[in-house]
Amino acid sequence: MYRARGAQQLIVIDAREPEGKPGAIYEVPGDVLAAEPVHGVGLHAFRWDNALFVGRKIFGDDFPSDVQVYLIEAQTLDYATELSGPVVAAVEKVAAKIAARLVIAPEA
Repeated sequence: MYRARGAQQLIVIDAREPEGKPGAIYEVPGDVLAAEPVHGVGLHAFRWDNALFVGRKIFGDDFPSDVQVYLIEAQTLDYATELSGPVVAAVEKVAAKIAARLVIAPEA
């Protein structure tokens, strides 16, 4: 949340608990997923959805108003060394979406 201060955009990418179709992509505005941390929770349980909520509270208008979250449904969350085929395809789609969003200033 500290590194997002002053940024115009913030993009979060995370795995989603397997519930349906591996590789499914869920594109959600950050304000929908921002969650107030449970009182008394230490930093080890502080997640990105909590960081979105707290970042907005602490930094106000200096926190990005354009926050986009991409959740990719995992095939499994067991220990593994490789992503499944459907998840790899989803990662490539999300990477293309992010590349299309990037605004690169021309060199002077």
